[in-house]
Amino acid sequence: MSASLIVRRVDSKASQNAFLSFPWTLYRGDPYWVPPLVSLQRNKLDKRKNPTWKHLEGEYFIAWRGEQPVGTIAAFINHRHNDYHHEHIGFFGCFEVYDDQEAATALLDTAADYVRGLGYDALRGPASFSTNDECGLLIEGFDQRPAILMPYNYPYYQRLIENTPGFAKAMDLVSYNFTLHDFEASEKMEQTIRVTQRNNARRAITVRPLNRKRLQNELQVLKSIYNSAWEHNWGFVPLSDEELDALVEDLGQFLEPRLAYFAFVAGEPAGFLLAFPDLNQPLLRAYPRPGKPELLTLAQVLWHWRVRSKITRVRVALLGIKEQYRGIGVEGALFIELLNQTLRLSTERHWDTADAGWVLETNEPMRRLVEALNGVVYKRFRFYERLLPGQ
Repeated sequence: MSASLIVRRVDSKASQNAFLSFPWTLYRGDPYWVPPLVSLQRNKLDKRKNPTWKHLEGEYFIAWRGEQPVGTIAAFINHRHNDYHHEHIGFFGCFEVYDDQEAATALLDTAADYVRGLGYDALRGPASFSTNDECGLLIEGFDQRPAILMPYNYPYYQRLIENTPGFAKAMDLVSYNFTLHDFEASEKMEQTIRVTQRNNARRAITVRPLNRKRLQNELQVLKSIYNSAWEHNWGFVPLSDEELDALVEDLGQFLEPRLAYFAFVAGEPAGFLLAFPDLNQPLLRAYPRPGKPELLTLAQVLWHWRVRSKITRVRVALLGIKEQYRGIGVEGALFIELLNQTLRLSTERHWDTADAGWVLETNEPMRRLVEALNGVVYKRFRFYERLLPGQ
């Protein structure tokens, strides 16, 4: 007979360490889970160091059977989200659990009770800790490893959440896969390029790569248009100045300038696109874990990335267009330039595929564009929501 289950708040150094290290135990031996750098994960969870926590209110919880942790969850209120979207909801994230319905339901109920106890009307998630971070539950596409900064979970998570009373789909997100050889060989692609080039000339659209000699200045330009580019997207929360500074700092660490572009319309900044080499591939080979010296991990990552050229995929992580320039072809101009450049560099860098995601399932203009470029949906992620009637 299994030990009785109890859910306890994280309230000590020992429980903090148990919360942090639980995924390494849960996913041990799983070929698709890619462990994050321990220091980055620790800073992400640290309410004093993660600038997002300055507008969050919440707690971490662990489900225990005896002395054994069997699941984790975070429950929080994102005050910036509620102010921006005029909603009155809470969120759950950091949801990790064994295939144990009792534990999963207890964790989700704990998060719901926490949010309801603060007077809020619904619980949405998973998000750790906003749509600017890893978010959504993977429900399709378990046969390929996640790209950098994308979530992964076991297939049974969907069943555990949907078998917990009250949870229903709120929104799906999709990721697309591009096979670069198909892009290069396609007559459809050649026609798309010709149409894009004519439109660029007619609309005075120009695209240029990020200038690596002026990297900090270029990232400040990105910062200046980041929030306005997504202001009306479902679930988007504008980044605070501190969050934008942290984003710029993080981007600078693993940016490949040849995969970053700014678009202009009649000389005015209109949008940007950022793609990254998929660092999950060398991360998996280095396999960071608690207790392993991080300098050794970083050295192994750099070896597999720069010396062994073990990265075969890039991720199109950010594509943002100012509202007044949407629908006139800026998105297509950026995508075509990126794919052409990726093809030019593919021999040098051994890239053969690209991940573009995520995209809201309701974003029909972007989905039509990506599919016109032979992008194929290969992963789907889901937000769930549970209404919380008053007690």
